[in-house]
Amino acid sequence: MNEKKKPKVLLVEDEITLSMIIKETMENEGFDVTNVPDGVKGLRSFHDWKPDVIIADIMMPEMDGFEMVKRIRKIDEVTPVLFLTARSTLDDLVAGFHIGANDYLKKPFKMRELIVRVKSLLYRAMPRETDKEEYDIGKYHFNTTTQTLSYKGVDQELSYLENEVLKYLCGNLNKVVEVRDLLRDLWHDDSNYNRNSLHGFIYKLRKRLAADKQVKIVNIRGIGYKLIVIQWHKKTIKQ
Repeated sequence: MNEKKKPKVLLVEDEITLSMIIKETMENEGFDVTNVPDGVKGLRSFHDWKPDVIIADIMMPEMDGFEMVKRIRKIDEVTPVLFLTARSTLDDLVAGFHIGANDYLKKPFKMRELIVRVKSLLYRAMPRETDKEEYDIGKYHFNTTTQTLSYKGVDQELSYLENEVLKYLCGNLNKVVEVRDLLRDLWHDDSNYNRNSLHGFIYKLRKRLAADKQVKIVNIRGIGYKLIVIQWHKKTIKQ
């Protein structure tokens, strides 16, 4: 009988005690974990080992997590990345997602939450037979499969979460999307930390959509957001 393949996790963390705790806990949960202490060794392990998911600290010796992931994303845009960080400013969050992070977990954290988030990232990364969805948003064309937002022939490449947030809003056109629903469906955690992250993505999407004055993401104070657009329709293309 073939043994089920264990998901391969590359853990890049310079705190030795924390690294060993994460490794032991995740291995007990059925993961195959390789842990290294800095971004230089992380890059080498990524090339040699080809993990299914990367967990990385941001502040590390030799090479920090941001630089490591930036280099990885030049050759791999698919492997999920979760940052572990003690930093929590909005600028740091936006910077991390901009270079290609898929999720954040603020230190200190509970191991159970880390396991849940890693499993969620792996699930999202699994290839599935789904419809390709494209939206015309005013004068913009949004392709959720290629994660591109086009305006007059010029493409903007969206990060994974930018793509998912905009897709969520498009799927609820002219309807109020509650913040807690967005966070539970995309972040799987309705916390103030993740609310700040969501606000950062809304700000970035508003800038990306600014060229067409008919398109607006409206803030419904205390509740959520609404995507308003005058001309809009949806195309579904079967694979």
